[in-house]
Amino acid sequence: MKSQSPEPVPFSHEGGVLSLSGPALALLLQDVLAKGACFRFQAKGFSMAPFIKDGDVVTIAPPPENGAGLGDVVAFTHPNHGKLVVHRVIGKRRHSYFIGGDNTPEADGCIPAKNVLGYVTQIERMEREFISALARRDILLPCLLKRNS
Repeated sequence: MKSQSPEPVPFSHEGGVLSLSGPALALLLQDVLAKGACFRFQAKGFSMAPFIKDGDVVTIAPPPENGAGLGDVVAFTHPNHGKLVVHRVIGKRRHSYFIGGDNTPEADGCIPAKNVLGYVTQIERMEREFISALARRDILLPCLLKRNS
């Protein structure tokens, strides 16, 4: 007789909420994406406003095989402090990306490609799902080019 695997059970925590941040959240995200699954979490902060607002729920998917593209919003671990950051690709080099927040005075700088964990595929705000047209490269690229010139 073949034994059956137990049914997967959603993670639960006393109080219903598990709060992770910094390197712990980045490690969990990395492990989930390595299995080919998407990962959802609540964004904190205002560095990507108005595209992503404080409290929005973002879905991160594994990066495409050819890497992130100009205009993609990516999740990465910052090489200086190891924290998880979600910002936009505004430039691309051979093995690194120039990344910055939409609502920050300074860019994050050149981030090694190995630090990019995944990219944003969905944003949920006030119980509604949407994928912004701004996230599409063909629409956003001309805006970025004007911003950087």
